[in-house]
Amino acid sequence: MKRFLPFGLIMLMIIFICGFTSKEFPTFSVQHHINGNQVMVECVVTGISFRELDHKKDKVGKLVLWVDGEKNQEVKTAAFIIKDLSPGSHKLKLEVVKLNNEPYGLAEEFVVNIPK
Repeated sequence: MKRFLPFGLIMLMIIFICGFTSKEFPTFSVQHHINGNQVMVECVVTGISFRELDHKKDKVGKLVLWVDGEKNQEVKTAAFIIKDLSPGSHKLKLEVVKLNNEPYGLAEEFVVNIPK
């Protein structure tokens, strides 16, 4: 019996590791470009679809945009434009959430400076 205990633990570790490597862990990155008082945003999200009817993926979600700590809008596309920002510095936060607004734990924050 004692002989089989280390073997059983090793097998459980292998099953545990293989189970996690076969699943796709979501990742999130953001690029932005300022054009006047607009910010063009491009997001790369892996493992999560923005299409509500996408049955191929297990995870479906949307982006929530926060400007200066206040919720600004919900976005269901990976590329979009933030329009009519006032001149000055703005802290932007993008958060990937489920359709019921439960967070996936994926967020990016950055600061933009809109020229006068």
